[in-house]
Amino acid sequence: MHRPLPAGPEDLRRFLAWRLGVAGLIIGLAGGATSYWLETRRFETLAWDHAASGARHFATPVMQALLDAEGEHHSELTALLDRTRFAGIRVFRPDKATAFEAWAKIPPALLEASRSTSLDWPATGQSRRLRVDIDGERLILVRLPLTTNDGRLAGYVDGVTRVDGEALAFQKQHARTAALISVTSVGLTTFLLYPLMLALLRRSSELSRNLLDSNLSLLRSLGNAVAKRDSDTDAHNYRVTLYAVGLAEHMCLPRNDIANLVTGAFLHDVGKIGIPDSILLKPGRLTQGEWEVMTTHVALGLEIVADNPWLDGAALTIAQHHEHFDGEGYPQGLRAKEIALVARVFAIVDVFDALTSERPYRRPLPFAEALDVIARDSGQHFDPSVVEAFQRVAPAMFRETSVADIGRLRLKLREVLTRYFDGRVAA
Repeated sequence: MHRPLPAGPEDLRRFLAWRLGVAGLIIGLAGGATSYWLETRRFETLAWDHAASGARHFATPVMQALLDAEGEHHSELTALLDRTRFAGIRVFRPDKATAFEAWAKIPPALLEASRSTSLDWPATGQSRRLRVDIDGERLILVRLPLTTNDGRLAGYVDGVTRVDGEALAFQKQHARTAALISVTSVGLTTFLLYPLMLALLRRSSELSRNLLDSNLSLLRSLGNAVAKRDSDTDAHNYRVTLYAVGLAEHMCLPRNDIANLVTGAFLHDVGKIGIPDSILLKPGRLTQGEWEVMTTHVALGLEIVADNPWLDGAALTIAQHHEHFDGEGYPQGLRAKEIALVARVFAIVDVFDALTSERPYRRPLPFAEALDVIARDSGQHFDPSVVEAFQRVAPAMFRETSVADIGRLRLKLREVLTRYFDGRVAA
């Protein structure tokens, strides 16, 4: 089944506005969140890189010489705190004992957090990093190994970088601004695309409706052509289609199955186009040979609809509406639930309308007698559960449909087509 089409201009505008709005909102939020994350990550990466490059400054031979020197030279290291924007420096011997540490003037809580934070000890050529958030500020700790000129481990150095609340606030504000720009850009793009998308959707809907109208017109033409050959009236196709839809709705069949039943009901005997008039219009009983020719109308009908994908759903009804619940039908001798439910539904309404309709060779049966015939064939020709459902709805359907002229039947069929094929139906 095709996707539902908007029924009119207002529905079309709501259809597009809703879908484009939802898509724009999702894309905008996703883009904003991504921009926020990327900007936050960029600031964090810059902070990591700054901390790492500063820590590597202490891993040079010159710095190691100062670190190995006597305490009076530690003042030179302490002076580096301001010039490198480091909040703290810690040096460890190869046995991981603290050899030296120097701290800038930072709040006691930050100092305690820095000293109590545990980092793994990196191997030569590696590093360890850790971020600590406390009291609205952030500390970034980087630990590097110290090596001698000949590659031996000489100890470790920690560089502690401080990102204060003001810097963090700037980072968040910048990220929020980037996210807002992203969301606004998507929103403006969506707004500007709306008229173009609306025009394209209008054209697409118009083409789809025209195609649907053409298919439905073809459906009616084929059904009417068969009816003209068979009984000189197309009312039978309209009535059995309306009966079938009413019964299927009462049984709560899926929407797609009912749509397929509509096409199948209207074209159930389309294969009779290929049956010779001498057999199709013979008033008396057919001979065995003539009957065998008549049964080929099922295969002929399947051949007629086989090359039209839009009529694929009609195939089950065409193929199986002459099968019997007890397996005595044709062409395959299917039984019980081997027969598709839509075909079991249609078999009942097809026979019922034939019994209650006037034909050149007999008068119509009264409603009650026709219903008795259906009941007697329950479990043989017909599915008993479908017969029970039909008996509940048949009186109301018969009262409304049996007295309707062809104009009324066509109007009711247009209502059914509109309901199940979601589009404008040609008159």
